[in-house]
Amino acid sequence: MEILVINGPNINMLGIREKELYGAQTYESLLGLIREFCAEKDVKVSFFQSNHEGAIVDEIQSAYGKYQGIVINPAAYTHTSVAILDALKAVNIPTVEVHITDTSKREDFRKVSYVRLFAEHTIQGHGFDGYLEAIDYLIENYG
Repeated sequence: MEILVINGPNINMLGIREKELYGAQTYESLLGLIREFCAEKDVKVSFFQSNHEGAIVDEIQSAYGKYQGIVINPAAYTHTSVAILDALKAVNIPTVEVHITDTSKREDFRKVSYVRLFAEHTIQGHGFDGYLEAIDYLIENYG
């Protein structure tokens, strides 16, 4: 199985930004955790992070026919991007939405998720482990 992990704006700033919400671990430590987990599960994994909506859309489109699953943390674009939603619908790859924090317990605007209209599963508030849970979900259902 081959999975694409996509992270949106400011996820590259983990370990620096809002440590009280996101903790002190870095983006690189997140990638290392996922790489190690996928190696144990015999899953090929690729990563993409961008602060630009169009770049995320392009990456989703390029995933067509290549990946059997997508794990996406669209970050701030969760609440604003119909373009990312439409790209996910277009490629129709099984998708799990992940959020490090529990967005339902934050500001009201964060309770809206356009991506959730397509994603078949959402994991939030489990920190970095949420990514591993998302990968397990894809393996169990599509691996």
